[in-house]
Amino acid sequence: MKTTASNKYFFIFLSANLAFALAKILFTFRPELDLFTEEAQYWLWSRNLAWHYYSKPPMVAVLNLISTIFFGHTELAIRIIPVILGFFTAWIVYLFARHLYNSEKIACLSAIVFLGMPIHLLEFTFHTTDTSMTFFWTLSWYILYRAISSGNTSTWVIAGLITALGIMSKTSMILIFPASLLYLDYTGKLKSSSMPWMIFFIVSVLGFLPGILWNVQNDFYTFRHLASLGGASAGESSPFDFWLSLKRLSEYLTEQLLMVSIFFLPLFVLGFKKLLPRMDNAGVYVMLPGILAFAGFGILSLFSRIEVNWPGFAYSTFPIFLAQVVINSTTGWKAYGKWAIGLSFLLPFLLLLPNISGWKSTGLLFHAEKALYKRTTGYDQLGARLDFLIDSLNIHSPVIFSDSYHVASELAFYTRDQPHTFVAKMGSRKNQWDLWPGLNQFIDKPKKLIFVSKIQHSPESVARFERKIYEEEVHTLFGSDTLGKTKIQIWENLLDYRPMDKGTY
Repeated sequence: MKTTASNKYFFIFLSANLAFALAKILFTFRPELDLFTEEAQYWLWSRNLAWHYYSKPPMVAVLNLISTIFFGHTELAIRIIPVILGFFTAWIVYLFARHLYNSEKIACLSAIVFLGMPIHLLEFTFHTTDTSMTFFWTLSWYILYRAISSGNTSTWVIAGLITALGIMSKTSMILIFPASLLYLDYTGKLKSSSMPWMIFFIVSVLGFLPGILWNVQNDFYTFRHLASLGGASAGESSPFDFWLSLKRLSEYLTEQLLMVSIFFLPLFVLGFKKLLPRMDNAGVYVMLPGILAFAGFGILSLFSRIEVNWPGFAYSTFPIFLAQVVINSTTGWKAYGKWAIGLSFLLPFLLLLPNISGWKSTGLLFHAEKALYKRTTGYDQLGARLDFLIDSLNIHSPVIFSDSYHVASELAFYTRDQPHTFVAKMGSRKNQWDLWPGLNQFIDKPKKLIFVSKIQHSPESVARFERKIYEEEVHTLFGSDTLGKTKIQIWENLLDYRPMDKGTY
């Protein structure tokens, strides 16, 4: 009887996991949506492989390189990575919960809650640095628990190797060091585990070596960038603004609560009220990293703007806690838990599925998609328009550039033959293009240059040309609604280029 029940819960989990994977693949083929701008940038990195990049470690580029070898330079090649890693991360959550509580029911419920959290939908639909780091974080945190429990040195080493891969995905992975030390101290195992933990730490920090060597060779760009994100800046420091800090903190709290799903919030409150006072070591382990990340980035939000995705990787074991809350609650709360999980699971499907026969062309869903997907719309059409102009004006090998690395990345992907594009420094902060050959190389060379921008009227504030050949504006549409317009200018012969570099990172 127990085997039958176990099979039932495993089948439910597997069906839900496969359904989400299929929905994400269908999402990739939605013709009206393009790559997210960061996805396009990371794809371009993979065509210029390095040990590290301006703002991130190399893992995202390496994974893109591998997938494009098999699937070509296509949207599917980029999006298949989050589909695969999302599928296996949900499986890790399932295995972790089953290991902790020896229950297929808790394991199944944990994995389904994981699939329904908005933050994990973002991490495993769009291929960003959070995709691989969340996968390696979840796997390492699980293996590390087994290492602590067993005391097996080889398991500590395996956890260290996985952590090193996580560090090569995103540096936020370093949270695993204070989180694991706090847990060891809480459980009274700090002294007995000090030597294996040091082995784990030494193996893990190998993941920093490529980035350190690259930064030594590149004026410590990443360190400067991270310091800027943390609120440090070159020049005079501005006085502390209490109301601005309060505004940032309130925005941060609101966004984080939405990222774990508004439907799960009552379950969190119930869990903290009922389970927290009598939480066992396993419960502490699955909650600790998420609480640390939430609190740590909350403090940073007082000094700098925190992006909504930054703490999300550490929330991957929250679902195990929520599954415990639902199973150990009263009948009424169990009913609410089922509805909360159902709604959190269903709504992402509505946003992922194709707009066949225009069933999402009006109403609430249309406006929700318009807000969510505005940064993934219009670039395929923009690339096609450039191709048309290049053909109709008989332009050979034009230099395509923008004031924005976001636009430049998208044009590199969606313009025919996927050329390397360039960024004109017009006052923006530094980015990866500062480390690549720039527009200077085209001065006094017989070239046609195509400028594309969503905000600038002309590149003439930083560049001088022989003459302007053509100009137009292209409107970006989402359904029948206009999202904005893009300026296209075609110039002949770059005579001078004076980049406006504010020195900001």
